[in-house]
Amino acid sequence: MRKAAMAAMSVLLAFGLLGTAFLVSAKSDSGASGEETAADFEGDRLFRTMHNRQNYSDYLSLYESAALPNREIVVRASDYTRIEGDVFEPLDGFEGMDGISLKTGEQGSVEWTVDVPEAGLYHMSILYYPIEGKSSSIERSLLIDGEIPFEEAAYLQFDRVWDNESDVVKQDNRGNDLRPQQVEKPEWREAMFKDYEGYYEEPFQFYFSAGSHKIALVSQREPMAIRELKLFQYEAPVPYAEMAKRYQAEGWKETEGTLITVQAEDASAKSSPTLYPQTERSSPAVEPYSPSMTRVNTIGGYNWRIPGQWIEWEIDVPETGLYKIGFNVQQNFVRGTFSTRRLTIDGKVPFKEMERVPFKFKSGYRLDVMGGKEPYLFKLEKGKRTLRLEVSLGEFAPLIREVEESLFNLNAMYRKILMITGAAPDQLRDYRVEVQIPDLLDTFAAESERLKTVGKELRRLAGSSGDSEALLKTMAEQLDEMIEEPHTIPRRLSAFKTNTGGLGTWLLKAREMPLEIDAIYVASPGQKLPKGRTGFFAELRHEMATFVHSFLIDYNQIGNTPEGDGGRSITVWIGSGRDQANTLKAMIDETFTPETGINVNLKLVQMQTLLPATLAGQGPDIAMQIGNDIPVNYAMRNAVADLTQFADFEEVAGRFRPSALVPYTYQNGVYALPETQTFNMLFYRKDVLDELGLAIPETWDDVANLLAVLNKNHMEFGLPLVLQPSYPGENIPPNSAYAMLLMQNGGQFYRNDGKESDLDSRIAIETFKMWTEFYTDYKLEREFDFPNRFRTGQMPIGIADYTTYNQLSVFAPEIRGLWGFVPVPGTKQPDGSIRRDVPSGGSGTIMLQKARDKEAGWQFMKWWTSEETQTKFGREMESLMGAAARYPTANRKALDRLPWPVADYENLKAQFEWVRGIPEVPGGYFTGRHLLNAFYQVVVNAKTEPREAIVDYVQYIQEEIRSKRKEFGLPE
Repeated sequence: MRKAAMAAMSVLLAFGLLGTAFLVSAKSDSGASGEETAADFEGDRLFRTMHNRQNYSDYLSLYESAALPNREIVVRASDYTRIEGDVFEPLDGFEGMDGISLKTGEQGSVEWTVDVPEAGLYHMSILYYPIEGKSSSIERSLLIDGEIPFEEAAYLQFDRVWDNESDVVKQDNRGNDLRPQQVEKPEWREAMFKDYEGYYEEPFQFYFSAGSHKIALVSQREPMAIRELKLFQYEAPVPYAEMAKRYQAEGWKETEGTLITVQAEDASAKSSPTLYPQTERSSPAVEPYSPSMTRVNTIGGYNWRIPGQWIEWEIDVPETGLYKIGFNVQQNFVRGTFSTRRLTIDGKVPFKEMERVPFKFKSGYRLDVMGGKEPYLFKLEKGKRTLRLEVSLGEFAPLIREVEESLFNLNAMYRKILMITGAAPDQLRDYRVEVQIPDLLDTFAAESERLKTVGKELRRLAGSSGDSEALLKTMAEQLDEMIEEPHTIPRRLSAFKTNTGGLGTWLLKAREMPLEIDAIYVASPGQKLPKGRTGFFAELRHEMATFVHSFLIDYNQIGNTPEGDGGRSITVWIGSGRDQANTLKAMIDETFTPETGINVNLKLVQMQTLLPATLAGQGPDIAMQIGNDIPVNYAMRNAVADLTQFADFEEVAGRFRPSALVPYTYQNGVYALPETQTFNMLFYRKDVLDELGLAIPETWDDVANLLAVLNKNHMEFGLPLVLQPSYPGENIPPNSAYAMLLMQNGGQFYRNDGKESDLDSRIAIETFKMWTEFYTDYKLEREFDFPNRFRTGQMPIGIADYTTYNQLSVFAPEIRGLWGFVPVPGTKQPDGSIRRDVPSGGSGTIMLQKARDKEAGWQFMKWWTSEETQTKFGREMESLMGAAARYPTANRKALDRLPWPVADYENLKAQFEWVRGIPEVPGGYFTGRHLLNAFYQVVVNAKTEPREAIVDYVQYIQEEIRSKRKEFGLPE
């Protein structure tokens, strides 16, 4: 940024009152291109719906007296009236469906005109086929007559169908079962339009007046084929007492002598690849059981906790009649309460009680019979029947919805208080916030009463007080205290923020309904159900057997082990979690070893041991997930292999952006292949910026203007954290905010082929001054929890690693649709263009110099970094751990195939074009360390001038570079 820009920043800081007017005018031309895309337009429309905050409950209250016409109106997908986008295609006889279906892509919209003969509320369903995409749920937004009727209609989700790749469980060469791979097995399905978060049990109802209406579906993520839409009335299930009378009237008889056992791991379909069969080794009450070997014997567990997730089983019924149903289950996840499931048979809820099936907390496995001591009877016709259990919030749904609304309101009040008092109020000053915010105390009173009511209902449902109620009680008590003594509100602000953060965490936990199932029993009413190996002596035998086997089995070994001395083999170290290691080993055994004949001995280790192991000659052939600073530092010491020696290196290097290879390049050699690559994006809260009249900043001049308004309202702008070493001697990379500014201004870290630091150049010194002034003049925070502050609105805009997107998607459901991310602010060039350079981070895979079979190691590295392998691994990780674990692969084509929402991924790709690598040089580890020292010299010791500080510390960097080049015999 130029000196003039910094002058403008100082002026605007002094005259903050001018900021709002200055920024409002900027709104009209804040876009980089000045043009609004269709995706931007739809995004704005969704935001307006979110910002207006009309939820489904509010919508229904407007039409509570509306009629419920008993009609069915079918809209053929092929009869569309308007299409936006070029990814729509009519398909005749698609996948066995008669007539013409409509293929819809990941973006664009399709609109139909429907004539409604009678006004009233209608349910809606869609007959769809999940076309192969990126393995995530299909997402669409619904518009009726050009508007989204309510908030939840902007996020309609439609499931894909998954199953085990093979019906036979494979084993490794040590006799352990391998987790079955999940593959998509699509089929035509009819789905109701409903709340995918589970807050509303009943399918959505939509009001249509009599006459002609336009219905549109806007693609947000993943393709699908549509055959038809339907408006109709959903028939709610009747209570069991009434159903029992129907059994008698229709002549249904109880069966005799039948017991059908279905192993739960043999499910026929699931809504998500995360619902793969599990391994239970802690209990003898499961089947199959082994105290020593790994056996696939249950399904569900913690993975099966998200509302809307379902698992189906196929049951072969030998005789038409009435049966009872039981489950061998474990619910030791949700303490003090219960997990809820919705049970359907052949797509229908048998009777009302099956909409909310509670599985109460208890340690260990138990037999749960539907109906308890007086079992419910289910009518089943002879033949193959499909039983489904779907995660439901049940009676907790309205309570969780109330708490989410309360949190939204309390965060809004927190921001209003913050605008008056700041984050650190004067303890001796009376701000009279209750006067300046007229609705403050009324809001606190209403939310206190709401939280108390929810707490009482939770206590009633659980049968006793528990952890779930405690936090709500604490929050309500604090609100009461602030109402009684309003003058204490400013000094209670920190505790208030902590409690609202805890309330957000409570929301996430309360929505989780885990359940693990071992077996399903369908039996005649008089038939006894098996209890399995339970009781004290069974547990004692199990514990003794597992103790003995713990001395005989190496549990750190993953999957197959090389056998004999005849074949080629390599040793690979991985430093992540066991789930990642198991997934990788399964992929190796499925594809790499069969294709190449090379065995892989995969070991899960702590990567801090790599250095001593290498020095002792006990290191691996290949080490994965290595930090950017290690490859070149090992290369200087001749400890890693130069990958350019392989004939096809250039072809392999083409998989990555050049910036990803920069940190691994040294003396014309390349010493690692990139695995992951990360960089910064600008995150912003749409609602808060809209309230303040602020535009998204395009340049750092815009940031200067924005800071004036944020400071005036006691809000913050987040720059990337000033990292601290986590252990003595850790290499600290150069701060990414400084690197971003330096690169945008045309600067560099090193000159003369890495022989000298360039941080004493004019550009670097001016950039350092600019960077430190953000903290000295604008008082930006050096250390902060960005996701939490972003969530509350205290930091409504900031620059953070793009993987923060994954965290926020899961971590902050109450601000869904109210935030976004875009490329970082840039520096305007003389030709009017904007440079948006950002530094690259990530990890790589190295081959140790002492690898016994380098060609085999290279084959593995090529396989691991290939598009197919990286895509599969990324999807598997997201399948295992959800969207928060989306894999930041460095492979360009693989990144394109991961399940990002289209509009967000377009922003991500735009920033990726500006990613730059920071080279590693001998002695370069001093750069980040002394840049940090110079920063603190200026920011903490305010008497030191920026120029003086950076020039002083650059001398240490220069000396270390010269020393290391001399040590390694390099020209100085």
